[in-house]
Amino acid sequence: MTIYRFEFKAMASSSEIVVAADARNIAESVARQAVEEVSRIEKKYSRYHPDTIVSRINAAAGGDPVPYDEETGSLLGYADALYETSGGLFDITSGVLRRAWDFSKASVPDPDLLRPLLDLIGWEKVERRDNTVRLTLAGMQLDFGGFGKEYAADRAAAVLHMQGIRYGYVNLGGDIRVIGPKPGGEPWMIGIQDPRQKNRTVASIPLYTGALTTSGDYERYFVTGGRRYCHVINPRTGYPVTYWQSVTVLAQSAFTAGSRSTIAMLKEGEGLAFLEKNGLKYMAIDSLGEMYYRN
Repeated sequence: MTIYRFEFKAMASSSEIVVAADARNIAESVARQAVEEVSRIEKKYSRYHPDTIVSRINAAAGGDPVPYDEETGSLLGYADALYETSGGLFDITSGVLRRAWDFSKASVPDPDLLRPLLDLIGWEKVERRDNTVRLTLAGMQLDFGGFGKEYAADRAAAVLHMQGIRYGYVNLGGDIRVIGPKPGGEPWMIGIQDPRQKNRTVASIPLYTGALTTSGDYERYFVTGGRRYCHVINPRTGYPVTYWQSVTVLAQSAFTAGSRSTIAMLKEGEGLAFLEKNGLKYMAIDSLGEMYYRN
């Protein structure tokens, strides 16, 4: 079998599908179907397109409930579980804070700008009944960005598996779901980026199956006054977390790995205890560059 690689752009990220197949035309066909599944999810849940279910829910905030389908219901249920698991830190209503934080500009928002946005945050303010959802306050928003790529990576991997692929992986901007090892049984070696040097890796992790994701303070950030402000924001304070440079988590699904790495970032000093309690393998780097891991 030959290993084929297909690069594409999805969800504002450079992405890749790697599969082993007997012929290139087979690999191209299954990869195309996987990319189409990623595209379907992006078109359905992106907050940037006005006709997505998320945009319709947000546009109706403070008004009438919006009906949703089974797939959306399962994602809302997952959001509810993450809210409970994280003690309220993983909250998909916190996307409104991007109105205050612009990471293309090195400017910390005034507290007076953050205060009214914090009043709009709170999963407990979301009403769900009879397959409808309602945001109770005008101006509230849902944002599936906290697990959208991970969900898409898992779904794309499922498509490949259903088409007979047994060796390969899906990589959506660093959110990786492995279908199976290389054809000879060797693992895929996944490099972990140094959060302070873009073109350097700090470790290589072998993966035969499962998923690996990393949350960090180096994807979108700015530095001002000697302090780094990143895009991972505590929904209670309205300010970015500072404890971890990056947290990498291994799990059976990208969905699980991604949400847990984000929660660990949000829990700051209690992040590793959370991962330990959940029995997850991880590699984390704190703000001083100290490395911690569980394998």
